[in-house]
Amino acid sequence: MIKKTVCFLSKKHRLIVMSFLLSIPIFSQDLEPRVYANVAKDLNVVALGYGFMDGNVLTDPSLPIKDFTIESHNLVASYIRTFGLADKLARVQVTLPYTFMDGSLTADNGSVLAGSRHGFGDTKVRFGINLLGSPALEKKEFKNFEQKTILGVSFVTSIPTGNYYGDKKINIGTNRWAFKPEIGVSKRFAHFYAEAYGGIWLYTNNNDYLGKKLEQKPTYSLQAHASYYFKNNMWIGFNTNWFFGGETITDGVADDSQIDNWRVGGTFSTPVAKGQSIKLQYHVGAYTNNGLNYYALTLSYQYSFF
Repeated sequence: MIKKTVCFLSKKHRLIVMSFLLSIPIFSQDLEPRVYANVAKDLNVVALGYGFMDGNVLTDPSLPIKDFTIESHNLVASYIRTFGLADKLARVQVTLPYTFMDGSLTADNGSVLAGSRHGFGDTKVRFGINLLGSPALEKKEFKNFEQKTILGVSFVTSIPTGNYYGDKKINIGTNRWAFKPEIGVSKRFAHFYAEAYGGIWLYTNNNDYLGKKLEQKPTYSLQAHASYYFKNNMWIGFNTNWFFGGETITDGVADDSQIDNWRVGGTFSTPVAKGQSIKLQYHVGAYTNNGLNYYALTLSYQYSFF
């Protein structure tokens, strides 16, 4: 079945489909290339990933805690389905993480508290549609389509399915809903591919935060990606993002928790068989405040089929 699917596409468009490799969005501060990629409709993509994080990072890095360090091992399963909507290419992505983390926290009195957590994280669902430059095409039509500039929008929902303890400051789940509308633009230049996204995270209240009500102001995000594609279908990319805002308010009292966080990283992707790819990504903080100084390494496997 995979052989018949792939042979409908030219080498150039096989590269596009093969490079449609899922990012592993374990945390809110993702670097996610190819979110608005142009592919054929009725494409299914299944991905399994592993991520390692070390430093001052939480499962919800929009909520920083000072003097906190962890080592976090994360397993992630994700699925994408593309389809046509009003003759535009649309897609839906569902992602579910499972996290193991060990960490230590320096309390206000100077004592060091250590502990571990494990369990499912919050489920994320992304719905997106490419409004311009990416019509919904069958795989036979797609092979002759020349991509120019794409303009797309998406809406991400974070569902509070993660493991959460109301009497603990450190948790895997967030015990609140979060929503992120986003707009993105991408353009292909021969072997180069450029992308930029802008979005805003909006949060509901957590009414069980150490017996108090936790509110958070919106967190704004900007991402940019530049990728180079080789003739053998491998590609490498440079990734960067910037998150700012997100001040927290506990029982009506605001604290000094506003985020100003800039991260940079790189991505390497290569096909391993028809319809199968692996991707390696590394990113690190270039500028941080209020903690959030960590590095992340992820490895993921993708299987694509019609």
